[in-house]
Amino acid sequence: MALAIVKQIKAPVANEMKLFEEKFKASMKSSVPLLDRITHYIVKRKGKQMRPLFVFLSAKVCGGVTDSTYNAASLIELLHTATLVHDDVVDDANLRRGVFSINALWKNKIAVLVGDFLLSKGLLLSVDNGEFEMLKLVSEAVKEMSEGELLQIEKARKLDITEDVYYDVIRQKTASLIAACCATGARSAGVDELTVSKMKKFGENVGMAFQIKDDIFDYGTGDDIGKPTGIDIKERKMTLPLIYTMNVVDRKVKRRIKNIIKNHNEDPEQVGFVVGQVISNGGLEFAHDRMMEYTNKAIDILNDFNDSDAKTALIDLVRYTTERTK
Repeated sequence: MALAIVKQIKAPVANEMKLFEEKFKASMKSSVPLLDRITHYIVKRKGKQMRPLFVFLSAKVCGGVTDSTYNAASLIELLHTATLVHDDVVDDANLRRGVFSINALWKNKIAVLVGDFLLSKGLLLSVDNGEFEMLKLVSEAVKEMSEGELLQIEKARKLDITEDVYYDVIRQKTASLIAACCATGARSAGVDELTVSKMKKFGENVGMAFQIKDDIFDYGTGDDIGKPTGIDIKERKMTLPLIYTMNVVDRKVKRRIKNIIKNHNEDPEQVGFVVGQVISNGGLEFAHDRMMEYTNKAIDILNDFNDSDAKTALIDLVRYTTERTK
């Protein structure tokens, strides 16, 4: 079902996305056989390609796809893939989207170097094509992603993250890249600064909603989502459902939750207690309401644009990110 929805959303830019795949594959070519094997593996295991999709649909909403749009999509995908390869090393993760990560197959040293290679390919793609504005937009996003991750790590140590700090973290670590997709897509269509800024804000709101949805998934309510995983609790991540719960429970329960997250986050029974508190105290409903606020803000921004297949697809894409079941 999800694949059918994504196919429908892609329809207005299906030809462009097909051509993009060829260009992206070419952008990763290397004369080093080992690198070529690894980049071929990366291309083969591609996901739904949501980020390039945001680039192409944003460009079409703002006037049309150009050569610059393909450069923007390739730049985003190269830099995003580089961050994922490095993230897997940092997290010591053996799987990515259900298949083996680069570090699992080729070890950490090679994975870090592959990430560096992809990063440099993105930089060169921009410089060689004179896409300096694109490079600036995407580089700012990568900087923010790093800062967001580090802020989250710092706050996880003390478990003192407030709702406002949480929004700062997810704006930087998740929303900034989707904002860059939409801004570069608009920029590639040749629109003015105000329109680029509008599309950037649109992408930021979508990214905020997307991350809150991810945080809700960890509590696994409903048959579609499955059983609670508690992974965020095990990793000592203070997400919105948990932050809300900590603010509404009494001092004794709050102390116990903090103690579990700090000292017993590997104990399924103790993690189950925290999950139960979040569900029974309305943490998921609160997070869902905030998610819908960001969703509606994003759609409101699109109301300023002329009706088109691309605009309809973008609205459907926003809805998909918040209604998806995995």
